[in-house]
Amino acid sequence: MRASLKARCPQRSRFIYKDYLEDSHINKLKYKIENLDGVKSCEISKLAKSIVVKYEEEALPMVARFILNLDPKSLDDFEIDDVDFIAQEERSVFHIVRDAAYRRILFGYIMPIPLRPFFTIVRAIPFIKKGLISIKERKMNVDLLDATAISVSILTREYKDAASIMALLSLGEELEDYTLKKSRLNLKSSLALNVDKVFVKRDDKRVLIDLKEVEIGDLVYVSMGNTIPVDGEVISGLGMVNEASFTGEAKSVEKNEKSTVFAGTVLEEGELLVKAMNKYDDSRLNHIIKLIEDSEKNKSKTQIKAENAADTLVKYSFIGAGITYALTRNFIKAKAFLMVDYSCALKLTIPIAYMKAISQAVDSNVLVKGGKYFDNLSKADTIVFDKTGTLTKSEPEVKKVITFEDTNADEALRIAACLEEHFPHSIARAVVNKAKEKNLRHEEMHSKPEYILAHGIKSTINGKPALIGSEHFILDDEKIPISDKNRELIDSLKEEYSLLFMAFDNSLIAVLCIEDPLREDAKDTIKSLRNLGFKHIAMLTGDAENAASAVSKRLDLDYYKSQVLPEDKLSYIEKMKDEGRTVVMVGDGVNDSIALSKADVGISMSKGADLAKEIADVSIKTDSLKELVDLIKLSKAVDKRVRRDYEKIIVINSLLIGLGVSRILTNTQSALLHNISTVMIASDNMRQYS
Repeated sequence: MRASLKARCPQRSRFIYKDYLEDSHINKLKYKIENLDGVKSCEISKLAKSIVVKYEEEALPMVARFILNLDPKSLDDFEIDDVDFIAQEERSVFHIVRDAAYRRILFGYIMPIPLRPFFTIVRAIPFIKKGLISIKERKMNVDLLDATAISVSILTREYKDAASIMALLSLGEELEDYTLKKSRLNLKSSLALNVDKVFVKRDDKRVLIDLKEVEIGDLVYVSMGNTIPVDGEVISGLGMVNEASFTGEAKSVEKNEKSTVFAGTVLEEGELLVKAMNKYDDSRLNHIIKLIEDSEKNKSKTQIKAENAADTLVKYSFIGAGITYALTRNFIKAKAFLMVDYSCALKLTIPIAYMKAISQAVDSNVLVKGGKYFDNLSKADTIVFDKTGTLTKSEPEVKKVITFEDTNADEALRIAACLEEHFPHSIARAVVNKAKEKNLRHEEMHSKPEYILAHGIKSTINGKPALIGSEHFILDDEKIPISDKNRELIDSLKEEYSLLFMAFDNSLIAVLCIEDPLREDAKDTIKSLRNLGFKHIAMLTGDAENAASAVSKRLDLDYYKSQVLPEDKLSYIEKMKDEGRTVVMVGDGVNDSIALSKADVGISMSKGADLAKEIADVSIKTDSLKELVDLIKLSKAVDKRVRRDYEKIIVINSLLIGLGVSRILTNTQSALLHNISTVMIASDNMRQYS
């Protein structure tokens, strides 16, 4: 880095640097210097181009070497990972605009008049350098026009115009930097594991340590009811794991030795000793940052179009100025084309429109990872849903109790709840909750229940055997007899429900019909989506045909397919896109991830898998579909606002150029009105969308 040591005293030095640094570079450089051993604090002034460092005296040689040897280009690829630091640096839009206004007032009105030209010229140097680089690279872009307009203003001694142009351009840079920071922080927060400490095995003892200290290969204890904190392999133990957050399926999965488990899933039964295969954040945090650290990839098509249009219009500004001068030989008239341009307004106001939309979505518990997804959502005509956890709650409920042998339904439910209440898996909770809902109280009337993993529960009541569990457990393992008539009835129930069998005294006395119910807002959501312009609404699920068919009929979907694999979902998305449709995919499991990445917009639900959240373009952070409808409405409002901005910018600036060329307005007046109109449009874009 081109720098020199300007002054020093014990434990404090001031360096002057000569390179141009972006605002984002300054934050990164401050972070790097403050993390050097022995450094107490660092303050960097972009205006004075100075770096003031306070340190332990013995750290001076290291600090000096670091600053002098630093390659400023290395700051482009460096990202600050410390969340607290980013949060400390983060400012709201209000503070950014306020500080920009303070700087403008300071340099334009408070600073003594003789000093204003000097500081205006100093501030103009970075912009002029960019213009010279454009000339060197033979590019006629906005940087060149900005540099020309600023240079012409300085050469004609219109320092106030030059300062206004630079203030607007600097404000735009700060707002873009703010958007990237806020997106990164919100994304990290939404995917937090919320586990601080874990028990690990050290020398045959349980030792409590911070989750961050867990290394690959460490053995981590997971007890019943707790969240599994790391991706890993089961070394010992037996348990039932609820992987709804990972796969989207409501039923628990049996895990034993050599099974793979995933961070964020819940151990509902048993106890496991898990060998960590990754550090706690390797599967999530690093990949998440990578998704959005290159903000250019996530710009909206409209935003990119605005920037390209700004660059394209540059040549016409120069052509207009040249023709006007050739015809009138009047330099003042020709200058009107340079003082009033479309580029400032296009480059500043359009990004603010999308930034406000992203911010408003976050306030509504929806994380949108880039402006381009608003464009796609506003044009989408096809939406594809997963079923479990998306259209349904992924929380089983007892819908019916079918009894045999003249058994009373409430009595059967009371016995079932008495047996199941000792075991905190999802089906057991459904049974107990149903009994509570019907105010069915019971006393312990059985002997100690024996839980048979992945099968059911065995106990005795009044000395007679009582059983509850799967069909295989009751009918096959325990050999409970069943009549042909009852089997026929049970087979018909299977078309719509999952069944829990119960036997007493070697007779089948009841089956409990379990359903993963629709979300309360699912039907209204489908209706609202049709009203918002979606022509094709489909559902793809790995569930059985009976469950998928029932949901499709109740929601009046255009298409559904059951028992699909992840590659089947991908094929369907590709087919829809090949037909020219703009496709939205809504899912929450790892099995949805490929389809989420292929869709024009992939949307994950709040209880979805970490991988689905990482891959998805939009993440809904509440357990509701209302936010999906609100997001579509917001996208259409953004599209409407941006189109209106284009109209305003073209009309206002064309009028100002015409008034400037005809000398109805002076160049200073037209430039002032141009800046005022740009700020007004930008300010209007900060309003809440309705």
